[in-house]
Amino acid sequence: MQYTFASRMGKTPRSFIREILKVTERPEVISFAGGLPNPALFPVERLAESARAVITGEGSAALQYATTEGYLPLREWIAERYKIRLGMDVSPDEILITNGSQQCLDLIGKVFIDPGSRVAIERPGYLGAIQAFSLYEPEFMNVPLTSEGPDPTVLNSVLSEGNPRIFYGVPNSQNPSGITWSLENRCRVAKIIQRSETILVEDDAYGELRFCGDQMPAMRSFLPDKTVMTGSFSKIIAPGMRMGWVCAPYEIMEQIVTAKQGTDLHSNILSQRIISRFLADYSIDEHIRAITDAYAHQRDCMLAAINEHFPKEVTCTSPDGGMFLWATLPDGFSSTELFNRALAENVAILPGVPFYTDGGGESTMRLNFSNASDERIWEGIARLGSVLHQYMQTGRIAENN
Repeated sequence: MQYTFASRMGKTPRSFIREILKVTERPEVISFAGGLPNPALFPVERLAESARAVITGEGSAALQYATTEGYLPLREWIAERYKIRLGMDVSPDEILITNGSQQCLDLIGKVFIDPGSRVAIERPGYLGAIQAFSLYEPEFMNVPLTSEGPDPTVLNSVLSEGNPRIFYGVPNSQNPSGITWSLENRCRVAKIIQRSETILVEDDAYGELRFCGDQMPAMRSFLPDKTVMTGSFSKIIAPGMRMGWVCAPYEIMEQIVTAKQGTDLHSNILSQRIISRFLADYSIDEHIRAITDAYAHQRDCMLAAINEHFPKEVTCTSPDGGMFLWATLPDGFSSTELFNRALAENVAILPGVPFYTDGGGESTMRLNFSNASDERIWEGIARLGSVLHQYMQTGRIAENN
């Protein structure tokens, strides 16, 4: 039978990571391709206790329909956390609980993007955002990332000449690059956005996972009326619970609530109540310290292995938080070709191409350090280094074709 699908489906890429994960599920494959937290750090026993308390003490309410905005005590906790961590005054009424932060991006797309609307995004940009926004058929406008954050000159030009509806960025431990915007860059970006009609979408999925350096102010603190901020419990508790949130000014929140009602009415109230009970009964700061200590060690382990095994011509970032580092091959070498060669040696990487909406990124790759033991990091990087040396000795792709 011939099916007729909406035209947007032909313009939306499948999730490259989800497809790669199918290939790398084999236990013999050492994978640095996914964006997976370390499951050894999931608070399994404590969540089990929280779930037991919710089911036995709040079962009827926890299994019933709920409000679209989400469980009020959980929204109150998020608002208070913003105050403690970032010094921001946020009302619980400015917060809506979502099915993971990916749903935040979908709802933002529904609210702001018409076919042909312009959307500014970092280059490279988070591929989950690229996929979510692509469903609404925008025209992407790219802002190159420097080591300090978005290039202010290009951003100013893009916003003044292109007038995009939104500018999407990840200021803390950016996915995929690992870059954290500097304070000076944040101030410059805020001034540029303030002069424009563009709304900033600030993805703060990795803000709590900071290993070193001072806590940076949220962009929302500079632009409270022009920022939609997203957050996630996936990185600090467990991704399988699919709990995130969006924080937005009242006028924008009204539209997001309406969009969510047309999507799923409300997020999983059982998970919301379990997380709320967990946060009330246990120290999240203690738990986050355990995560960041572990990830800092895993980052150091991967960087040490790279320094020992990679050709010197390959460069990589040294992130101060998050779960990823970003490596760049010399010009003319392809990370897609490297992916194929490495997979033959049971090592998986994520080529950089899907993180670019305008082509490019062929020589880049993202490496996840949070989901592997020291032994697998050393073994996987050693194998990858061997593949790199062999590949670079054969000559550039352009020279071989």
